[in-house]
Amino acid sequence: MTFLNKYKLKFKNKKLLDTALTHSSYSNENGGENYERLEFLGDAVLQIIMSDYFYLNTNYPEGKMSKIRASYVCEQALRVYSEDLGVIPYIKVGHGQQKDVSDNIIADVFESILGAVYLEFGLDKAKEIIYDIAIPYVKKNHVFLGDYKSLLQEYTQTTKDTLEYVLVKETGPAHAKTFEVIVKIDDMVFGQGIGKSKKEAEQNAAYDAYLKIAK
Repeated sequence: MTFLNKYKLKFKNKKLLDTALTHSSYSNENGGENYERLEFLGDAVLQIIMSDYFYLNTNYPEGKMSKIRASYVCEQALRVYSEDLGVIPYIKVGHGQQKDVSDNIIADVFESILGAVYLEFGLDKAKEIIYDIAIPYVKKNHVFLGDYKSLLQEYTQTTKDTLEYVLVKETGPAHAKTFEVIVKIDDMVFGQGIGKSKKEAEQNAAYDAYLKIAK
């Protein structure tokens, strides 16, 4: 399977890998195991790796680390990680779901693959995958969970502060521009964001600011 090649993963236990890709709708129709137990294990593996990253790379208190971690292990994030990993074409579902594999299933499979990698190759190899796929999103403050512009707006309405988004840079050709936005609260810069659209850059800037004011 091509998604394994980048990480030089060669499963000796082919059944384990097959199980990691099998949804219950498929196993109900064809027999065999599904990925649910591996998903349970993979969720724990993902949590420990992400927790370790935030502990070692920030000085945030426990509550803030929990809040940030949640935004990078949510369904929306896991769905994107699965796509980046290239695992989606290999997911096995029953006939009734073949035309529309849900985001929930796609997200679950990312965790089940992590569980299988952990069992076969250990924590370091699972960590390599997370650091390659998920951590770059963390480093650029990519927004997966929630509308942070709305959250920031609610915050400033409560505090009666002024809120302003300012486009500070626009680079790249017309078909592939990158936008950089800062967000100001009472004329002080609280956040910065980069995106492929002004809207995405504003959301990322709002997220950056929200992290700074989160308790």
